[in-house]
Amino acid sequence: MLGKRLQELRQRKHMSQQECADYFKISKASWNFYENDKRAPSYEMLTKIASFFNVSTDYLINGEKTSPTGPIDLKKTDVLSYDGKPVSDEDLAIIRAILERNK
Repeated sequence: MLGKRLQELRQRKHMSQQECADYFKISKASWNFYENDKRAPSYEMLTKIASFFNVSTDYLINGEKTSPTGPIDLKKTDVLSYDGKPVSDEDLAIIRAILERNK
């Protein structure tokens, strides 16, 4: 069932398997194995995936409807997306700088 949830979350962001694989720095085959429940992601990868899709790890593993997890603290995350595309580290730094300047 984890695979089904990963596929649904990916499709909601209008991302391909290759785009997800690239974002998480894994092979497309690895992402495909996750979606087809042939391999389970490590705990570290699972937390990165949950953060990226703004869901809890409980939701990914058990389907618990605690998703989304709530507001994202930009000081504590390196994983954001806009219009279904990952925000680059450079853009995230710019966003943080603007927010700091406008405190």
